[in-house]
Amino acid sequence: MLLHESIDLLKIKPDGVYVDVTFGGGGHTKAILSQLDTGKVIAFDRDADAVGNLIDDDRLIFVPEDFKDIELALEARGFPHVDGILADLGVSSHQFDTPNRGFSFRFDGPLDMRMDRRHGRTAADILNEETEERLFEIFRNYGELNNAKKLVRLIANYRPSAAITTTRQLESVIEPCIDPKRKSKYLAQVFQALRIEVNGEMESLMKLLAASGDLIRPGGRLVVIAYHSLEDRLVKRYMRSGNLGGVVEKDFYGNPLTPWNIITRKAIQAPDNEVINNSRARSARLRAAEKKINN
Repeated sequence: MLLHESIDLLKIKPDGVYVDVTFGGGGHTKAILSQLDTGKVIAFDRDADAVGNLIDDDRLIFVPEDFKDIELALEARGFPHVDGILADLGVSSHQFDTPNRGFSFRFDGPLDMRMDRRHGRTAADILNEETEERLFEIFRNYGELNNAKKLVRLIANYRPSAAITTTRQLESVIEPCIDPKRKSKYLAQVFQALRIEVNGEMESLMKLLAASGDLIRPGGRLVVIAYHSLEDRLVKRYMRSGNLGGVVEKDFYGNPLTPWNIITRKAIQAPDNEVINNSRARSARLRAAEKKINN
């Protein structure tokens, strides 16, 4: 999503080294490669299905891992510094549209939601095993649900009779707390919360942002596409302050001490034609910052 806008903001140099931390279908990586000469792209994706989208290009280095360990992964491959990092966060269209992955409430399927199916707990494991207190935190913090307490009570009351294992079953269990007028929005928030918890998405994003300041060379850029307010707020605060806390430190004269120049004063949203062709683009928010040359 926002393919052309994000690539333009990356300000690609033909001999530069760029990182696409969310390879997915490979669209952004291919667009970067099309502007390179002797440069390189290091692409990350922990989903084994993404391997099927790889292209035969000597300038592409694929890392089948979570981007949270980006510093170690790049160092191991001989790239302690890069010219730009691009992150198209969230779930890929393939993941959303594959029923047996359990990412979407549009299909009946197993409550899996793992981006890396080689290990880790599934959404079903979390629903059936976590304490009520922890479930409340997940739905309140990651789903931003105002009635999270009622939602968790419905789940807790149901669990003794049977395990919750499918998307349709979960929808049935929590139906009493869903406003029919905003059913799709509510279910999207529930599934978002579970997915973030299953995949440790906020932890990965925080580690990526924290590492980007050291990884990106002066004049290089950090470009991020976020799909929900939790991610977007974190990205906005980091680009403004240079730290995860969002506190802008100042020098003796009151000048802000931050390693970044913000390129997008306001988040860029997908154009109407992209939203018409792909409704998921409606929530996309694109932000970019450039590493200061003299910091």
